[in-house]
Amino acid sequence: MPALGFGTWPLSGADGTRAVREAIELGYRHIDTAQLYGNEADVGKGIAQSGVARGELWITTKLSRDHLGAKEVARSTDESLKKLGLDHLDLLLIHWPSRTVPVAETLSAMTKLRDAGKTRFIGVSNFTTKLLDEATKHADIICDQVEYHPFLSQRAVLSAVKTHGLFLTAYSPVARGQVPNDKRLQAIGKKYGKSAAQVALRWLIEQDNVAAIPKAGSRAHMQANFEIFDFALAPEDRAAIDGLGSSSGRIVDIAGWSPDWDRPN
Repeated sequence: MPALGFGTWPLSGADGTRAVREAIELGYRHIDTAQLYGNEADVGKGIAQSGVARGELWITTKLSRDHLGAKEVARSTDESLKKLGLDHLDLLLIHWPSRTVPVAETLSAMTKLRDAGKTRFIGVSNFTTKLLDEATKHADIICDQVEYHPFLSQRAVLSAVKTHGLFLTAYSPVARGQVPNDKRLQAIGKKYGKSAAQVALRWLIEQDNVAAIPKAGSRAHMQANFEIFDFALAPEDRAAIDGLGSSSGRIVDIAGWSPDWDRPN
């Protein structure tokens, strides 16, 4: 899985198609979407228009909370593949944990899809350490996709994914616009001739088994986000960024959907 991906929420329509096509043209090979985003068809058009061979791309989509029953997993994944114009996914995730459908049922159905060649790998998203422990008892998953940026500590989840041999994929890696305006990160960026956002993305992908999927609507921002492979952070700068995170830095917390983040264990 490429360490840097292109997030597509909330891109849609012609602009979404253009953004995906341009991202791939700029060098992105990891594209992230979801059933919930309502843009899989637009993403698929962008993939097709890019002209890049399917084998060079990593495509992730996520099952919505309404599609976690065994029959719905199979049906909705076929629908996602049709919208995307693909014969297989690289990674299929549970988007949000369910309070009604047992995770064992969902993961069993996803495992059957993997065995049938409809996805190469399976995983989860927005799972706490306790939920991760449960999921790994039922299936061979490879990642947990969670909100992660300099202002939100994810030490517990990072420890759990390391224990289970998984990846962590960071969504909202620039904290929905908060990172670029942070003077502390700007100051670190000046040392390297980089922006605060580039510093934050570099900080993420320098961590073991962590990938980041920033969203960008403009070609300029896509290009800037991709220009993070020509420098490395000094240990003292990494430590300074590590110190910015806390459990109160969460941005995405949806009532009725999110697990109990305050009691992850």
